[in-house]
Amino acid sequence: MDTLHTPSNSVPGAELPPRTSEEARNWLRAHHIEEAECITPDLAGVARGKAMPAAKFADLKASFLPISIFHQSITGNYARFDRDDFWTERDVSLVPDLSTWRFVPWANEPTVLVIHDLHETDGAPLGCAPRNVLKRVLALYAERGWRPVVAPEMEFYLTQKNSDPDIPLQPPVGRSGRRTVGRQSYSIAAVDEYESVIELIYDYAEAQRLEIDTIIQEGGAAQLEINLQHGDPLELADRAFLFKRMVREAAIRHDCYATFMARPMNHEPGSAMHIHQSVVDARSGRNLFSREDGSASNLFEHFIGGQQKYLPAAIALMAPYVNSYRRLTPGEAAPINLEWGVDNRSVGLRVPRSESAGRRLENRLVGADANPYLAIAASLACGYLGMVEAVSPREPFEGDAYSAPHTLPRSLLDAMILLENCPEIIELLGREFIDVYCTIKHHEFEEFMRVVTPWERENLLLTV
Repeated sequence: MDTLHTPSNSVPGAELPPRTSEEARNWLRAHHIEEAECITPDLAGVARGKAMPAAKFADLKASFLPISIFHQSITGNYARFDRDDFWTERDVSLVPDLSTWRFVPWANEPTVLVIHDLHETDGAPLGCAPRNVLKRVLALYAERGWRPVVAPEMEFYLTQKNSDPDIPLQPPVGRSGRRTVGRQSYSIAAVDEYESVIELIYDYAEAQRLEIDTIIQEGGAAQLEINLQHGDPLELADRAFLFKRMVREAAIRHDCYATFMARPMNHEPGSAMHIHQSVVDARSGRNLFSREDGSASNLFEHFIGGQQKYLPAAIALMAPYVNSYRRLTPGEAAPINLEWGVDNRSVGLRVPRSESAGRRLENRLVGADANPYLAIAASLACGYLGMVEAVSPREPFEGDAYSAPHTLPRSLLDAMILLENCPEIIELLGREFIDVYCTIKHHEFEEFMRVVTPWERENLLLTV
């Protein structure tokens, strides 16, 4: 077991993050912290930032990153932007959110991390920063006295280490000495196969204050799902952002990989990040999706209607890569349309059975590969538009929605066209963000189109 660098419970206030430079300095000194990571999520949800000596961080002085961190595709190559600051790579400010202060339990030396917002040097929030995009949507809810509540469900695969991308992935060998097989949903024995990895995930989660609700075996071989407790969307996006990094670290320390690819293996199901959503009154905390008599409210129906109307234009934020659409295909136990129904896992929009206070809508379209800030922002934006515009949903779907027509975009390019032609989503998420995001996604699509796949070599090489 790795040594976990966590605070001493004997130090008063160890569980509380510092709020000022003086508190930070005293806290870091009391816990013998040597390094601080100043991180922020990029468009892909990758942690970018700087590491520095803890004493320097405690001063809480301005730090900067170049705007070009948002000009890079997932491959690390730069997309070309027709804007004045493309070549100058102007600085943007890192602004710490001290409420996100957490330990880095896998670090070799005692280390903390703090998630930062990105601002222009004049203090204005940077429009293309994912955390700011989510804040923008939450501000619209707050203006109407509404407060959304979300709960993500995170699916991922454990795989054998793979250093050659041309070789297909395989499940790792479990404690039994064998590789697990798929279709073992909810099997406790399948979870136990990777007990050592899971125990380290729990240890890391406790050290980082990431409360886990449940863990289950999903349908794929060595595919797991961990559910996070419901709460504030920004806080849950932060947790999901940290969770993905944490799981990868735990897997590596047990000689395997953890992947959040939407479809990492040909003959196994894809991985999702289902998002449960509700909206409460900001003052009373009452669930606005239910009436006093316990029945579904008009706002609930309009939220569903907004999801059905606008999610096609927002799916590029929930299925952000060419690989994402390999999951959203017929026969893969993933949604292929935006039908809704009660306690029906074949639909894209599921209403779980619950008491009236817990009434919520589960968005089952989102892939595990999505940036949690952007996926949550986009999904809540669609529901917000539905409530504001009083959009009526279609009738609830009865039966197997997998047998209904496929009505979702079939590729990243199709999804991008819908996004670029939806003024309502562009207005809510911000023109600056949409322009940057679409430029990067078109660049990634063109990069992918220059790659010849094994399928093409196998079926076309000596045939056509």
